[in-house]
Amino acid sequence: MNGRAILGWLKVRRLSKLGVVGLVALVLAGVSAQAAIRAIVDQSAKASRSAPAPMGYERQDHFPGAAYFYATEEDAPVPTQGATGTIALPDLPLPPEAALLTPDSSIRPAAPFSMARASAADRGRALQCLTTAIYYEAATEPDAGQQAVAQVILNRARHPAFPATVCGVVFQGSERAGCQFSFACDGSMNRGAPSKAYWLRAMKVAAAALNGHVMAEVGMATHYHTYAVTPAWNRSLVMTAAIGAHFFHRWQGYWGTPAAFRQGYAGGEPVPGPHARIGAPVILAAAAAPITPPAAIQPAYTQSGTPVAAAKPADALPGDSQILDRWKDSGKALR
Repeated sequence: MNGRAILGWLKVRRLSKLGVVGLVALVLAGVSAQAAIRAIVDQSAKASRSAPAPMGYERQDHFPGAAYFYATEEDAPVPTQGATGTIALPDLPLPPEAALLTPDSSIRPAAPFSMARASAADRGRALQCLTTAIYYEAATEPDAGQQAVAQVILNRARHPAFPATVCGVVFQGSERAGCQFSFACDGSMNRGAPSKAYWLRAMKVAAAALNGHVMAEVGMATHYHTYAVTPAWNRSLVMTAAIGAHFFHRWQGYWGTPAAFRQGYAGGEPVPGPHARIGAPVILAAAAAPITPPAAIQPAYTQSGTPVAAAKPADALPGDSQILDRWKDSGKALR
C-alpha cells in the first residue's frame, strides 16, 4: 500500500489521531518482525556453516531425535525393572574439609548442567542417550517424574564415581547383565520401536535438562527405585524425594554432598547404544581352503592353472569373415 492509498483510506474512514498512531505502530511492528525473522534465519545459517560435518554414527540417519522417525503410534513404552544399579564409591582420598562436615539432611539442589563447550556431535549424542533413558525409565510418568530421572543421570555425570559423559552414564555396564540402568542390558530396547508421542515428550524433558533445567526436589540423588522393588542398597543411602513412581537416594557423608559433584563435563560422548556384550560368541573368519598336492591332481587337470593366451579386446572390430556381404558397406557415408 503506497502513501497516496493510505491517505485516501484515512479520508474515507476519518480515523482519529489515536487510530493514525495505531496504524503507524502496526506498520512499524511488521517491519520489526521481518527484521527479527531475517536475523534468526541468518544466525541459523551461520551456525549450520560452523557445525562440523557428521561422521560415523551421525551419518547413518542417527541424529538428535532420530529414533522419533522410527517410532510407531501404537507401541506402548516398554517397562523396565525400575531401579538403577549400584557402583562402588570412588577410590579417592577424601579432601580435608570432608572431616569437618556435620550430618546434613537438607536437600541441596544440583547446579545447572552446562554443555557450553560441547561440540555439535556431543550435544546430539547426549540428547539421544538422555532421551532414551527417560523414555525407558519413566515414559508414562508425569513431567516431574521424568525430570527427576534426568536429574539423576546428570548428577552421575558430575560425580567422580561415574563416567563424565551422559552416554557413558546411561549405558554404563551394558556389556554385562548387571548394568546401571536395566533397559540397557535386559533387551527392552529390542522389543519394538518406541512410541512417537512418548518419545517426543521424553526428548523435550531431556533437552531442557541439558540446557540447565534443575529438578531441585531430588537434590544430589544418584540412585532411584520404584515402589515395587526394594534394592539391597536402599538402607545404606539417604532418601531425598519420592516423585512419580520412584524413590530417590543420595550417598551418605561427603560423597553425597554438593562438594563431591566436582567432575566437569569435557565432551567426548561415546556412540549412543549398549556396549558389546562380554562373552558374546565371536564369529571367526572362514579357514583357507586346503591346497591339493600336485601328485593328487589327475593328468587331465594338471594344466588347468596355466595362463591362456590373451583374448581379443572386447571392443575390437570383428574381421571381414564375420560380416555378411550385404552388410559390408553399411558403414560408408551416404551420398
